[in-house]
Amino acid sequence: MSRPGIHFVASPSAAAQKALEVMRDRYGDCELDDAELIVALGGDGFMLRTLHRCIKADLPVYGMKIGNVGFLMNRYEDDDLLERLAAANSVSLNPLQMKVRGESGAEVKALAINEVSLFRQTNQAAHIRIAVNGLEKVPSLVCDGVLVSTAAGSTAYNLSAHGPILPLGTDALALTPISPFRPRRWNGAILPGSATVTFEVLDPYKRSVSATADAHEVRNVVSVEVHLDKTTALKLMFDPDHSLEERILNEQFL
Repeated sequence: MSRPGIHFVASPSAAAQKALEVMRDRYGDCELDDAELIVALGGDGFMLRTLHRCIKADLPVYGMKIGNVGFLMNRYEDDDLLERLAAANSVSLNPLQMKVRGESGAEVKALAINEVSLFRQTNQAAHIRIAVNGLEKVPSLVCDGVLVSTAAGSTAYNLSAHGPILPLGTDALALTPISPFRPRRWNGAILPGSATVTFEVLDPYKRSVSATADAHEVRNVVSVEVHLDKTTALKLMFDPDHSLEERILNEQFL
């Protein structure tokens, strides 16, 4: 069996670093510029960081779980990697594009694979106006926060906030409030994948709000615009008997 050029990366944990040594000894290790794919050893948090760091490399990533949470990972075994890579299925994910305007007027852009979230920064509830495709939908959401999730991220924080699980491949976004106070009967919405969501922070100097794209945080925001970036595709590889699509489906029956 021909051996693809593999670039190994691992989380800082002792277990992941030990596995990294084993894998490099057994399969070699290419520099990123010469690699055909990336193997990431760790948990979901490390996988997300790897995907963000390797966007420009445009290489598929095969994750192996050595961490607390491994929803985006395959099981770790060190003796049949080449066979598993040859048999793996590839899934393409489009990230969210977040554009933030801060109190200073400066703009910051960031990508999110799971979700873009807004959070109150103080003990006071946030007041946030929500528009979809330029049309106001919620004049004032009084809440701890609000998020927009991709299908791949819908089983993460979105699910914890009682948002809907979106089947993988669905051209849709989940718009989910976090601990909403008013409107009391609004539980969020499922939006088409082509939608652009705009959040305007009402009274941002008194009721300050931060915004995060996965782990990238911007504080003291005034407005946030979110849409699905269909020009960027991230490729993940999964064992045929452990597909991401099946795992997302199964989450609805737990």
